[in-house]
Order: sequence, then C-alpha cells, then structure tokens
Amino acid sequence: MSRPPGDDVRGFVSRARARGQLPLITDYQQLLGSGLGEGEQQLSALNNPSFMRRYLADWRFVVQQVGGAQALLHIEPDLWGYVQFFHGDARRIPAQVDSANATDCAGMENNAAGLGRCMIAMARKYAPNAKVGQHASPGATRMDVYLNTDASFDMAGEAHKVADFLLQVGGSETDFVVVETSDRDAGFYQSQGEDVWWDATNATRPNFHQAFAWAKALSERMNKPNMWWQLPVGHMDLPDTNTRWRDNRVDYFFTHADEVAAAHSVGFSFGAGEGRQTTPEMDNGHPISRVRAYAQSGGQAPCIPTLAP
Repeated sequence: MSRPPGDDVRGFVSRARARGQLPLITDYQQLLGSGLGEGEQQLSALNNPSFMRRYLADWRFVVQQVGGAQALLHIEPDLWGYVQFFHGDARRIPAQVDSANATDCAGMENNAAGLGRCMIAMARKYAPNAKVGQHASPGATRMDVYLNTDASFDMAGEAHKVADFLLQVGGSETDFVVVETSDRDAGFYQSQGEDVWWDATNATRPNFHQAFAWAKALSERMNKPNMWWQLPVGHMDLPDTNTRWRDNRVDYFFTHADEVAAAHSVGFSFGAGEGRQTTPEMDNGHPISRVRAYAQSGGQAPCIPTLAP
C-alpha cells in the first residue's frame, strides 16, 4: 500500500518522540538524485538549474515535514568533502542557488559556499527547533587522517583545514559538526586486503587517540561540538563473514566514553553504508547490550568547557 509523501520523515520523527528519543535525519540526496558518478562527477550537477530546483525543493519538503519537532539534521555527508578534495575553495564550484530557489536563497552566492548557507537557512526557516550539522570528511584534504602512521604528522593543522572549509560553506551557522569513523567494519576491509584497524591500545598508529585529536581540533576551530556518525557495529567475537564482521570501535567508544567527551563529542550513532556490513540483527545483540549498560550506568556527561559560549 502506498503511503502519502513525507510519511517516512514524519513517521520517523513521531516514533522517535514517542520513545523519548531525538531523531537524527541524514540528508544524502545530492549524489543519488544526480544520477552521476560519486566524487567529482556529482559536483557538476550543482550547476544544473533543473536538477537544483528539484534538489532544493526536496530539501524544503524534508525540513517542512520535521516542522516544529526537535531533531538533528545532518546535511549531505561526503558532498562538502568532495568539494574540498577536488577544488579546495567552495566558491570555485558554480552552483545554482539563488537562481534555482529565490524563495529561500535570495541574495546567496551561486556557488557551493552559497549552497551550504542556503540549506542551513532553509532548515532554520522550516524546522526552527532542529539542530543542524554539516559533515567533516577525514580525507577532504587528500590525506586520510585516520590512517596516518607518522607520529610527527600535524593532526590539528589538518583538522583546521577542514574546519576552515566548512566555515566557508556556512559552518559558523550550524549547531554541531558531524564526524565519522568508517561506514564499513574493519574485518570487512581486511577481507578485501585493506588494513584500517585502529589500535585500541593506542601504542601504534592508526589509533583512537589520533582520531579523537583530529575531531577535537576540528571542533575547537569551528567552535562547535562534534557528533560521531555511522559507527560500524561489528565486535571482536564475530566470525568475519558477510553481515558478521569484526570491529573494535563500538566497544572502544563505550568503554572510553570519557575520551569521546573530552574530544568535544556530544554523542555517537551507529550504522553501515553498505549492505554486507554487520547489523544489529546479526551481531548477537552486542551494541544493544552496550547501550543498555551505558544507560543504566548514567551515561557520560559532555565535556566541552573550552568551546566559547
């Protein structure tokens, strides 16, 4: 049976509120809507008037469905990272903004910087009680900071480059910045011949302390707390088969919640960006048990005293 337009968003928000939860809505439509290849190809759609009229109208519709509810809005993971990776300056990428949506974007620059600011402004206009965040990609500077093995590498300096770019596309007008670990389990990558494990002892790089240092420096530069998104849910007792891969991040984040908070992080969420990854239904209830134990313990207070009010 077909459902009315917007029912997915409205239903998700209402179900979350009924459970006393805060819904997190990730808008990942620019790549999918463009029909183009991921990366530099998808950026060309930003200057297509017909596409941008549909795209911005769709974003308006989404935030209108949120309406007056409290929610977290996560705007376009990967998009801002690709703009920085391929072009550096958001103003170098033409985008139909004012020209595609004069109703909401009048007077804003017709480039990627204007697009970021317009989408934030639309969220404020149509979903005034929502908190808005943009996505910080760890590889946006052409250096995947999470895989660094050099002890002398300037992690804070690299974070500042990403922060400065996000400020260009409206980051100063957001409420938080979204960071990530990986959209795939480390065991899955290992099966593909890639070693992306973070050392849980923090004795060698890559490790958790390094990732937290990057997130902390990003937040301090932007003066915004960060939120971790899309943590893979695998754990170390799984057999490394499809939908049941090993990973150590869920356990580390829960066991070291004080370190997460000290990195100016206000929360972390779970998910996978690919269908073969571990799911909560296939991991023997591990993240559910960790969430339950965390809640029963009283949780971890945020620790963001060094950010300006």
